[in-house]
Amino acid sequence: MADGYQLKLIEAGPEVWNQWRSDHPGAKIDLAGALLHKKDLRGINLSGANLSAATLSETILIEANLSGANLKDADLYCSLLLKADLSKSILTSANLYAAYLREANMTGADVTAANLQSAVLVNTTIEGTIFTNAVVYGISAWDLHGEPKDQSNLGITPPGQAAITVDDLQVAQFVYLLLNRDNLRDVLNTITSKAVLILGRFTPERKIILEAMAHELRQNNLLPIIFDFERPTSRDFTETIKTLAGISLFIVADLTSPSSSPLELQATVPDYQIPFVPILQTGAAAFSMLRDLIGKYDWVLRPVITYSSCDDLLPGFKEAIIDRAWSKHQELQKKKTATIETQSIEDFLIKRDSA
Repeated sequence: MADGYQLKLIEAGPEVWNQWRSDHPGAKIDLAGALLHKKDLRGINLSGANLSAATLSETILIEANLSGANLKDADLYCSLLLKADLSKSILTSANLYAAYLREANMTGADVTAANLQSAVLVNTTIEGTIFTNAVVYGISAWDLHGEPKDQSNLGITPPGQAAITVDDLQVAQFVYLLLNRDNLRDVLNTITSKAVLILGRFTPERKIILEAMAHELRQNNLLPIIFDFERPTSRDFTETIKTLAGISLFIVADLTSPSSSPLELQATVPDYQIPFVPILQTGAAAFSMLRDLIGKYDWVLRPVITYSSCDDLLPGFKEAIIDRAWSKHQELQKKKTATIETQSIEDFLIKRDSA
């Protein structure tokens, strides 16, 4: 049972509490079963505290120090744990439904059998974290940092449905999408029918052009994806652009003052039978390999569209780029779905005998 005096200090606010802890560094913190529902405890020092079975639902714990705290069976429903320190904390069987754990530090935490349904883990550190048997249906897990110690047997289905488990937090999101075929079909159809990859340099003067093109694509109900070529080319870099190319309706490549773009086009054009629309600012020279790509692959549109400025490019953008790319897309689709012609070898024998 929670210590009554300590509860009164908590009620007085984090400033009073933190000062008391500073004055009593060896004090044992017992807040087991405490009712702290909807409290504003941002920045509070609860490191090493016993908060087992405590009610912290909808509580604000922004930048709180919960390192080493015992939160077993605690209710953290919809709690706000932005940038909170949960390192080495015990969260076994805790209710973290819809908890906001963005940028939290969960290094070495034990989240075994916890309810993480609809929780937000974005830019969260999970080095050495144990997620065994946690329920992660609806979780948002992006840009996680570190490797968990264990993430086996994660539940990806909601209560009332047949239990399905996977062994990876980020894979969990994808597998659930696969299982819901209607959702997956809608997602894939949306992406492949609308996504347009924009390639070019991301220097300040070139960025203006790329963003202007993205705006025009949005105006035409398309989904622009801008890829920055300013980073050094690497294997991962090439794989990324190939992945993006594979889900695109067509690609617009601004080849003005190219950096690594010739290498990336060489890696994608031969393998992806989708329209590539090269554009070039007036006065700039096209890289020499472009001639080979245009000559060998008819999905690289010709002629190359030239423009003198951003204001010059936009008025004719739909007709010169979008409409031409769509026309080529339809042409390629017909080729891909065309029936394979067959002919019996006997026809040649008949022809020979009748000669």
